[in-house]
Amino acid sequence: MADVAIRKPVLDGRLGGSANVRLTVAPAASRVALRAPMESLKALSSALGLSVPTAPKTSGRAGARSVLWIGPDEWLVIDEAGADLMAAFAGAGALHSATDVSHRNVAIIVSGPGAETTLAAGCPQDLSLAAFPVGAASRTILGKAEIVLLRTEADTFRVECWRSFSDYVFGLLAEAAGDAGH
Repeated sequence: MADVAIRKPVLDGRLGGSANVRLTVAPAASRVALRAPMESLKALSSALGLSVPTAPKTSGRAGARSVLWIGPDEWLVIDEAGADLMAAFAGAGALHSATDVSHRNVAIIVSGPGAETTLAAGCPQDLSLAAFPVGAASRTILGKAEIVLLRTEADTFRVECWRSFSDYVFGLLAEAAGDAGH
């Protein structure tokens, strides 16, 4: 039996927050960066089992799977159940580009009554519920790091960042959560 190296997940065991905010590292998920022309979206939606959104700052969700609009022909697909998204795309029968980015990204869940304030400490975007409602998604920045932000509930956000920036992003969020707790 050969020795197998087991990689420790980035941010393994990290917790943070305050009385008003909880920071948790989301479990591993499958992720695909998707690019496609509009005429392919019907077939891709069928392959994914949910409608690929076409409007800025929106997302679609079915079960454990979400599709976030990132640009006019770009989406981030996240399957929290770890499904084989590449197999789903392989059978779509439509022009597209799908790149598995499961190991590139890490997600941090920011929840609680101070979640919006915590994120606003490093994100210039208007995160009020009126401007960024449940289901809203966007590529933006947090401090000096690019993130993809999804509002999953009125007081809960999913922050997707590259694993190489995850320590920085978690640290910034932890510091901001402490400030939001006062």
